[in-house]
Amino acid sequence: MKNSWVVNASSLILLAKVGRIHLLLDLSETLVIPASVAVEIEAGPASDPAVLWLRSKGGHWVQADLPVEPAIAAWDLGNGETAALNWACQRPGFEAILDDRAARKCALIQRLPYRGTLGVILAAKKQGLIPAAKPLCDQVVKAGLLIDQTLLQSALGLVGE
Repeated sequence: MKNSWVVNASSLILLAKVGRIHLLLDLSETLVIPASVAVEIEAGPASDPAVLWLRSKGGHWVQADLPVEPAIAAWDLGNGETAALNWACQRPGFEAILDDRAARKCALIQRLPYRGTLGVILAAKKQGLIPAAKPLCDQVVKAGLLIDQTLLQSALGLVGE
């Protein structure tokens, strides 16, 4: 089953660093990168894999930010997190892909569907797009994903690893 996803910078950056950004495209029918997220990514080093991808193929998925709903603005999150959550708030059927703890709390309280980079990896394993989730999880942790090891082990258990 394909999904409609609006993606924040962290998942794009991490998956690009490990050469797996294609999983976002493979798992989603509709992918949106809010303009604020693109700006955050492009502020990184020119050699960053996410910057390179965004400037080549990735620009196709960039969409203008929507006017921010007060319920989202009140959280005072970063521009990218705000734009992604705001998109999910205003576009029913979209799931926010984000790793930031405060943004995930906002999504939970606002009853917006969300998952993080780990959730993308688990979905890829369930769909048979990768043979195993653990090696890729280890790579994204090494690339900078901050995650509690107990949570990571529990999540891997969901896909039999």
